[in-house]
Amino acid sequence: MSEIIKRPKIDRVDFCVDENIWGHRLYDEQLPHLTVLEFLGVLGSNLDKPLRPHEGLGGAVRFKPQRQIRLRGLLFNNPYVESIAESKLADEEKWRQWLDKFEQGKTGNGDGASDVAYLRQCFSSFDDFAKAIELLRSSSFESRSNKRWSSKFVFPFGPDALYEDLEIDSKGNMSNDRRFFARSGELLYLMLTRSKRGGELGDLLANRMFERSAPMNRLARALQGAPQLPEDPRLSGYLPEASSPRFDQICEDWLAILSRDMPVYDALEHLIAVTGLNMLLYFLERAKKTAGNDEPVEFVCEIVSKDSRKVRALSGDSYLANQGLPEKAIRAHVESIRREKAWIDAGSTGFPDAERVKLLTEAFQWPPVGGKNEDDFSGQSPDELVSKLVELALPRHGQHVGKIHASWSRAIGLSSRRLSRRYRYAPNDRLLKSIVIAIVGDRMQFDEFLVEAKRRYGLVIGDSEGARLVEVKSIDQGELSENRDNLEARLVGLGLVRRLSDSCSFVENPFFSEVEAAC
Repeated sequence: MSEIIKRPKIDRVDFCVDENIWGHRLYDEQLPHLTVLEFLGVLGSNLDKPLRPHEGLGGAVRFKPQRQIRLRGLLFNNPYVESIAESKLADEEKWRQWLDKFEQGKTGNGDGASDVAYLRQCFSSFDDFAKAIELLRSSSFESRSNKRWSSKFVFPFGPDALYEDLEIDSKGNMSNDRRFFARSGELLYLMLTRSKRGGELGDLLANRMFERSAPMNRLARALQGAPQLPEDPRLSGYLPEASSPRFDQICEDWLAILSRDMPVYDALEHLIAVTGLNMLLYFLERAKKTAGNDEPVEFVCEIVSKDSRKVRALSGDSYLANQGLPEKAIRAHVESIRREKAWIDAGSTGFPDAERVKLLTEAFQWPPVGGKNEDDFSGQSPDELVSKLVELALPRHGQHVGKIHASWSRAIGLSSRRLSRRYRYAPNDRLLKSIVIAIVGDRMQFDEFLVEAKRRYGLVIGDSEGARLVEVKSIDQGELSENRDNLEARLVGLGLVRRLSDSCSFVENPFFSEVEAAC
């Protein structure tokens, strides 16, 4: 059993139930690509000790995320740059008109016309400046979404292209409202810091992803100018487990992908997909363990085909079973306090109810002590308070944390409703490719690949991996064998499987490096 780190007091929450189980915090609106961006921001603030623990902080780390108001303003709050560039005006007049318009949209955070005067020295003409804007903007995440401009992100080409999510009001006041950078990236940083090879990965990332002389990073720096930082450092969120095989798996997958023969910016797509899959597994594994079930998490996957109705139904059932795990964990976690030795021993004290209420407060920061809501729970017995907390925790969980399984599995391409009226696990080509790149070195026998995919990620595809389902007569062996064949055909089509004979196929990694083999 892994050690659980004592949770610090968490401010601005009514009670801590989700936080006790998964940490503070995982959030459905922070999809895997945003999680990795937030992670890189924390890493960029700790390049002197990348992915190393900070002493004396109870398992947390300190960091100072960049704000880069000028860069994001130029990219996403600058809609008139194209029309001015396309006009027949003289270069000097283009600059004058653009600076006037940019001044009108300033927030007062170092992004007025006088603050970006350096741009005229950085670019030989206004048209070159406009082309630079378009180049960085076209490579950004969700550039055409309807998100506020301060919550849109440039591709992480280097240290100067990283910044935190911000809300900026009409008066220019800035706050990190924790909507899109909700701390999930901070938890990823802590997971990798607590993995066995975290320091090795930290050094590799510092060398490969934080190269200031990289061309696209130099372009981002030319637009941004000097980095903009908050005055004070921050403390990261809370992650319960001091160690976990899942943390080690994330680290191993990152090291494997970064060792492949591809540019680091191309590798990022696969890092995001595999990180999303691993963090989804962390979420479900913690839920299952908290609910008292030690069986591994499984994803019964349909490889989409017109004739796979039974596999499709079984995959849908697997999806629903996993969807229900977190809610079971909430109920089990709260009610487990009744089985704690301290709770039982309190029955022998002079004031058992007072002692048990104290235990509830220590465990869940609830019921409230002092404040306007204290009277709402006065006079209730400890058992009634436990039931009440379950009643309160379940709808709160359902607002965001309870949606993680659905939103993240869709985001990484694990779940789909294609050819079906309900969601089930049906991995898309992009996810399958990322899994191959993470698992396979030079090449691997196809059946061995399926075994490893189940071991690492709980993916059940063929009859061997689904033997338990066949034994309980949930499905026929032949249908899972056909599902396996469908995957092989898919991977052949993607150029990831070579058939040597009808009974011998190998999964091949097109990005395997001879240097990697020598290591």
